[in-house]
Amino acid sequence: MSNFLKESSSLWFFLSTIALFFLLVFPTMTILINLLSKLNSNSSKSTPPSPPKLPIIGNLHQLGTSHHRTLQSLAQTYGPLMLLHFGNVPVLVVSTAESAREVLKIHDHAFCNGPRRRMFDTFWYGPTGIASAAYGHYWRQVKSICVLHLLSGKKLRPVNLTELLSEVTNDIVCRCFIGRRGRARELRGPISEMEELLGASVLGDYVPWLGWLGRVNGVYGRAERVAKKIDEFLDEVVEDHISKRGDDEDGDAGERQNDFVDILLWIQKTNSNTGFQIDKTIMKLWSCFQKDMFAAGSDTTLAVLEWAMTELLRHPNVMQKLQDEGRDVAGDRTHTTEDDLNRMPYLKTVIKEILRLHPPSPILIPRECMQDAKVLGYEIAAGTQVLVNAWAISTDPSYWDDPLEFQPERFLKSGIDIKGHDFQLIPFGAGRRGCPGIAFAMIVNELVLANIVHQFDWEVPAGVLGDQASDMSETTGLTVHKKFPLLALASPHM
Repeated sequence: MSNFLKESSSLWFFLSTIALFFLLVFPTMTILINLLSKLNSNSSKSTPPSPPKLPIIGNLHQLGTSHHRTLQSLAQTYGPLMLLHFGNVPVLVVSTAESAREVLKIHDHAFCNGPRRRMFDTFWYGPTGIASAAYGHYWRQVKSICVLHLLSGKKLRPVNLTELLSEVTNDIVCRCFIGRRGRARELRGPISEMEELLGASVLGDYVPWLGWLGRVNGVYGRAERVAKKIDEFLDEVVEDHISKRGDDEDGDAGERQNDFVDILLWIQKTNSNTGFQIDKTIMKLWSCFQKDMFAAGSDTTLAVLEWAMTELLRHPNVMQKLQDEGRDVAGDRTHTTEDDLNRMPYLKTVIKEILRLHPPSPILIPRECMQDAKVLGYEIAAGTQVLVNAWAISTDPSYWDDPLEFQPERFLKSGIDIKGHDFQLIPFGAGRRGCPGIAFAMIVNELVLANIVHQFDWEVPAGVLGDQASDMSETTGLTVHKKFPLLALASPHM
């Protein structure tokens, strides 16, 4: 008991000292820092405008809970290129199409690195995932494997899409990656929790000597537990595939398989020239790929479809036009097929408008400047992290009429695409580190939504509209979902 009291007293003394320091020293330091910032602004080096910052934490306190909305509000005051400081890390915030074009296209070679983040390292064994790996030979090779063997055209016909939204997206990804869909439910919770943690601002990333706070508040431990759950699931899947393959030495065996695990095991078996060794680390490499694909392929697709059904229920006239188009194309058939999609232009406008108004990742995956660069007249130092606010751009009244209104018709006569060529709309990013799975995602989004509205008539239950369909509150995290579940009544179309 005495030891406990001594430890408690020591802890109380430490916390009291910290509190006293902040109360007495912070105001004076803040004044000095702001004066120095003004003096520096008059120096010969031109840097983007910055809001005042606090000592130690910089601008972290200004992020709020909805990062894309907070950053948009700050950009309205400080401009399309805004320099924030998260701890001692400079962070460039990009908020207009013009500035995004400069960073993601004109100076893409300088801004294509992936910054180190504690959460990314926890889930991807250090910087080894496609989204987090440093730019270079390794990153180019792993992206190439995914594009050629996973996200190619032959993988775009995964399953019959007739199930609930929350299950079908995981089922599609599971079918493509591990060859079966029955275990999708096991990953739904951990993947959602991983997405939430990846979107969190971890103080230790920006103020390393305060990294211990992540242990105290439990966020590091939570991430490690979630990562372990996912790893255990993926290890079982790999072992299952290995046992089924046996000692097959046929070099073409991998090409006859239907899922990504078999392809990676085939690459390992045949010693294909990837430029780096794939031996026992195939397990970790595959896990990195799978986490990338599950997070990017299932959770984001679920978010798109969830927002799409929300908007369609709020706009019955759009729902009716979409149903009429799909039923005219499919005729007496019960299902809409992939071959039907090219004859459904209105469907494509609906998906584009959802991606504009509700991009699943409103702030794109962070980048890092690898070398000093000059953007729109401003000097950007090497090591500066970059956040592109895709949502702020896609709802900017400078580019869009009635930007916060759901109007799919705006795309009927518009040539704007979502592939990273038109910077007014970049839900998948752009440049070297743009999403490699755009074609895959669009096929899944269009095919699922087409079948849902083709096979069923939908309505909102009495008394739900005001609380659920009309409530557009958002979750926080790397992927932004509807905060409250959407309840709707489905009746088979006769």
